[in-house]
Amino acid sequence: MPKNLDVNQPKMNQPYMQPGHPMVKRQNPQTVKGSGISLDHNVRLEMAYELDKHNCALHVALHQYNKHHWLSEGAEGFISLHHLLEEHIAKTIEHIDKIGERIARLGGIPTAHPVVQHEMSYIKCEAEGRYTMRDFLRNDLEHEMKLQQELRKQIKRAHELNDFGTVEVLEEVLLDREDLAYHLYSVLEDDTLVRGIEHVFSQPPDKNRKATETTPLQ
Repeated sequence: MPKNLDVNQPKMNQPYMQPGHPMVKRQNPQTVKGSGISLDHNVRLEMAYELDKHNCALHVALHQYNKHHWLSEGAEGFISLHHLLEEHIAKTIEHIDKIGERIARLGGIPTAHPVVQHEMSYIKCEAEGRYTMRDFLRNDLEHEMKLQQELRKQIKRAHELNDFGTVEVLEEVLLDREDLAYHLYSVLEDDTLVRGIEHVFSQPPDKNRKATETTPLQ
């Protein structure tokens, strides 16, 4: 290993961390090298490791948001929720980039393999399959609330270690995640303007009629 790189005890306890073909490895995963940031090595190592957990969790959230975006359906879900989840996807991609950049600036390596990301993440993907839109959004809301809790923990710890750069990055991310959670919570409230169409088909055949100006469909 070049002398300009810090030497750390590697943590090779995660799957797929060793390449399957010859490559020149310059740094082991879950380590930090020198980066020009005037924080102690152990501070940068701790902060990069905790940031990487957020990186992994946000990737899990991104995959789940994509699934729910693709499977949006129903009178309220097909258009409005489809577009709402697009916003959540875009914000999540933005946050992954911000946190990945901070990990790199601290001298670390953002975890990129999907299997390792899921292993390290403090939120997990829902079971495969199609569920109701309310179930989808409830699962997304639970993820968002867990993300907030973990972000606050590291913000507090980063303050203690005088890592104010990490504080600034995470505070920006936290405020956005709180907004996303508020959107989901508001959508899941029990008020609605839409009754759906099932009640129409459940009525006797003579009531299955088209709406007119004098006889609206109810």
